[in-house]
Order: sequence, then structure tokens, then C-alpha cells
Amino acid sequence: MDTVRSATTEPVRRLEVFTGAGRRRKWSDEDKARIVAETVADGESVCAVARRHGLSPQQLFGWRRQLREAAAQHSEAEELQFVQAVVDVGASAPAFRRQRKAPRCKSESDVGMIEVEVDGVTIRAGRGADANTIAAIVQALKASR
Repeated sequence: MDTVRSATTEPVRRLEVFTGAGRRRKWSDEDKARIVAETVADGESVCAVARRHGLSPQQLFGWRRQLREAAAQHSEAEELQFVQAVVDVGASAPAFRRQRKAPRCKSESDVGMIEVEVDGVTIRAGRGADANTIAAIVQALKASR
């Protein structure tokens, strides 16, 4: 008993003929962009939009990826550009209340000395000066101004 049937020993019983365009369609770039925009704008799921247009969700996800990659390449090309600088000559620089004195070089006798400048008045306190005395002097200067 032969269980394997070959095409040469048995006649063809049924033959299917496919007519029409079938499931393979050509989508224009505009149609793809419009359908992908529906998934983003309407807040619908990709599956619902794919079902409405007779697509598989995988195909729609592929279109989304292609558009995202194309947008990334487009933005990379425009990423580094020079911008023209405009300088307003008429604008004046902000006025400072007063200029600070240039720092002076410290001699060895200044080591350990504290220097406090308040509203143009300089207080120098040597090593071992009482913190309360310095605070009282600063408060007196603030009150006199």
C-alpha cells in the first residue's frame, strides 16, 4: 500500500485561479503620511487605523518607523547651522555703581589679616581680632550710612 501520492499518479482535482490585484497594493507617500497622521492626531490605536484601511498593524508600524527615521535624517542635516549675529551699537553698557579697587599684593605682614569692604569703607582686622568687635564696627558703619 502506497501512502505517498505523487502529482504524476493522481489527476488534478481542484484548481484555484486568483484574479484581480490581490492584497498587494502600492501606497503613495502622501497616503502613508496621512494614515500615519491618523494614528497620532486622533489618539486611536494603530490596530484600529490599520483595520479601517485594510492594513496589518505591522505594516503601519513600519511606515511610522520609516517616517520617524526620515524626519531624524532631515533634522540632522539642519542641526548645525550658523546664525547671523546682530550687534546694537546704540545700546549702552549697564552702568556700575562703582568700580572695585584692584587687589593689592599681600606682604608677609598681611598674612592672617581680614579685610572687609562695606560701601567704600575698608576695615582691616589683624590676627586675633575679636569677632564681636568687628561685627559691632560693621553694624555702626551700616547705621551711619
